[in-house]
Amino acid sequence: SAVLSSYFLNEKLNIHGKLGCVLSILGSTVMVIHAPEEEEVTSLDEMERKLQDPVFVTFALLLTVVALVLIIVVAPKRGQTNILIYILICSFIGAFSVASVKGLGIAIKQMLERKPAYRHPLVYILVIILVLSISTQINYLNKALDVFNTSLVTPIYYVCFTTTVVTFSIILFKEWSSMELGDITGTLSGFCSIIIGIFLLHAFKNTDITWSQLMSTVAKEPSLP
Repeated sequence: SAVLSSYFLNEKLNIHGKLGCVLSILGSTVMVIHAPEEEEVTSLDEMERKLQDPVFVTFALLLTVVALVLIIVVAPKRGQTNILIYILICSFIGAFSVASVKGLGIAIKQMLERKPAYRHPLVYILVIILVLSISTQINYLNKALDVFNTSLVTPIYYVCFTTTVVTFSIILFKEWSSMELGDITGTLSGFCSIIIGIFLLHAFKNTDITWSQLMSTVAKEPSLP
């Protein structure tokens, strides 16, 4: 988005922004190379069994309870002063869209194969969860953007949401069970590179520093004897 804004909206990227874009692209590439192979789920019955896994149910209940506490108790008191409150609500509730979209994708695929997937009650449960999660996510994200600076909300939200979704997906689909240590290290390194890149891109967004200014500053420094 930063590159497109620079090209179409004539917004200038300083040296921090350019480095941030490069780091984000490199981090994304590393994550794709080392990404775990997703366990194939081909039917709603398989999806239902995964959703009933005790570990996943415990994690989902924990996320729900924490999100409700933030919404009911914490947000009315500290939502206007603490940037993490609204963002954590978006991240925790938004993570449920992962399972919903995956399940609905399977249902659509089965219906295209002329299978009566619409008769499965899981389809309607997933639709309700998807609507609730997306609407809640949009609502609290807009609240965060209304109160806090976009340059702060965007990177923090990206990190929190991505971390929650990745954890959610790992527990639900057990994607990392077959990964080697090198792939795990590469995935985490790529994710950290993206975080650093986004931080550079947004934290120094209003800093007016160019490459020529940086080089001239270096040239003016006195040489050591």
